[in-house]
Amino acid sequence: MYLIVGLGNPEDEENFKNSRHNMGFDVINVLSERFKIPVTKKKFDGLVGKGEIAMEEVILLKPQTYMNLSGRSVVQAANFYKVKLKNILVIYDDIDTPVGSIRIRKKGTAGSHKGMQSVVQELGDSNIARIRVGIDRPEFTSDMINYVISSIPKDQWEGLNQGIEKAADAVEETLKHGIDIAMNKYN
Repeated sequence: MYLIVGLGNPEDEENFKNSRHNMGFDVINVLSERFKIPVTKKKFDGLVGKGEIAMEEVILLKPQTYMNLSGRSVVQAANFYKVKLKNILVIYDDIDTPVGSIRIRKKGTAGSHKGMQSVVQELGDSNIARIRVGIDRPEFTSDMINYVISSIPKDQWEGLNQGIEKAADAVEETLKHGIDIAMNKYN
């Protein structure tokens, strides 16, 4: 069993809907639609769906704790389903990756991403596979918070959607052939 986690902020709040910080949720939404896995059950301080991708049993999770506390939800789901650390895959936005690109890693530091920092802290280990969806940096670094949480202008969605689709493809590739092959194909 795999736990596939998309990081973001609650989509029902208008000020977070369609923001760069919700790229992880957007990837989960694509997977949910592609594989007919409704992610609607309220459990583990999140929204959860259970199904199958690439002949593997998966739990799709969108923590609803707000980004900076995402690890609470992840650890609850991982403990309940007894998911091994090697079978957890976290998807989130990354300002150091160009729009339309993704980066896959088997492990590593959380960097400056508060949601991933929370996941690492709560699980007590940084050996967590992750897919980072590129959102690029804002023109002015003093505007970072507004850049990641504000609504995305329509003219910028095309590139971001490319990254979202690639990330969903990379999840499927990881489940079919392993993370090393997915890294070689998408990095």
